[in-house]
Amino acid sequence: MKFSVVVKLPDGSEENRMIDAKTRFAVYEQIEKEGASVLTLEEGKGGGMPKWANISFGGGHIKSEQRITLTKNLSAMLTAGLTLSRALSVIERQSKNKYLKTVVSTLETAVKSGLSFHEGLQQFPKVFSPLFIAMTKAGEESGKLSDSLKVVSKQMESSEALTKKIKGAMIYPSIILVAIVIIGILMLVFVVPTLASTFASFGGTLPLATRIIIAMSDFVVKNVILVVILVAGVIGGFMYFIRTKIGSAIMLFAALHMPVIGELTRETMSARAARTLSSLLSSGVEMLSAIEITGEVVGKNVFGKVLVEAGERVKKGEQLSTTFESYPKLYPLLFTDMIAVGEETGKVSEMLGQVAEYYEGDVEDRTKDLSTIIEPLLMLFIGAFVGVFAIAMIAPIYSLSSTIS
Repeated sequence: MKFSVVVKLPDGSEENRMIDAKTRFAVYEQIEKEGASVLTLEEGKGGGMPKWANISFGGGHIKSEQRITLTKNLSAMLTAGLTLSRALSVIERQSKNKYLKTVVSTLETAVKSGLSFHEGLQQFPKVFSPLFIAMTKAGEESGKLSDSLKVVSKQMESSEALTKKIKGAMIYPSIILVAIVIIGILMLVFVVPTLASTFASFGGTLPLATRIIIAMSDFVVKNVILVVILVAGVIGGFMYFIRTKIGSAIMLFAALHMPVIGELTRETMSARAARTLSSLLSSGVEMLSAIEITGEVVGKNVFGKVLVEAGERVKKGEQLSTTFESYPKLYPLLFTDMIAVGEETGKVSEMLGQVAEYYEGDVEDRTKDLSTIIEPLLMLFIGAFVGVFAIAMIAPIYSLSSTIS
């Protein structure tokens, strides 16, 4: 593998070389042995990243909280004066997650071998997001890596908190729905057969609703394993479907057109976009790159497409706020107005930060309201479920009893 290298010799002069080596690490070692230093290093045709970069660390998992802790600790240690390689070594020793230890150890090796930190991060796209890598790169280029890491850790914390609030609001209704399904199956297996035998002893014609429930019970009793597999398959299939491009688009469309949920969705996406864009711009990331990365964070949906369009229009010299003005049903007017004010005052990142804080607080309040709204709706749903079953299975008992008497 050939590398094009600009070498600074001990006497201060510079020299261009083409060096054959297995990895760029070997190039650095060779130059250092000569008492010289590498100014720039580019891979020639057929060149690639070092062998360590091609290692696939499968099977590991790093929680969001662990990534946040890593980022905060790294920022604190760099602020305290530790070198990047030393800070990574300390984090590697302290980590209890084996996969995280492997990742950090690999990053430490890369940094010691002369690679920039963001180049090392790029080899772990499933661990470090484009946002994380971009802000790290901006921090390295500006000489303020610790500040960039501090900003990205705050962004990650805000995003994680927002996600937890949304998920927390959905836990209660999810548990209720699962419980109803389980109770329904148990009643079909144990309760309905007993009532069906009672009806059979009375004779007579049963109402349609009762006959349907008894037929469902007979099917479930005779095919318990099949029913369990079908229920699991439906749930699994639904979860898979909503993660597909079409499924997520349908779910997002439905959410946007639901009362309360629609406004919550818009504010959640606006908060995420504002927080990400603010963090990137405050770290020194160029506007077009910041818009592109924010689009990736928001997702390849209608909200992300607006950001793609924004990037194209900014390239043509238009203001960022102009694009959002065209989509008031997706991004609220406050979002657009604050960006416009930021563009007028030269403080876009600060305005976006204020927008993010506002919508994050509003989302928190709305999730509390959502729980209040969902609770009575669930009670009505449970009441309807119990009522239908009671009418279908208990009413025939009275009618048959009166017939016999």
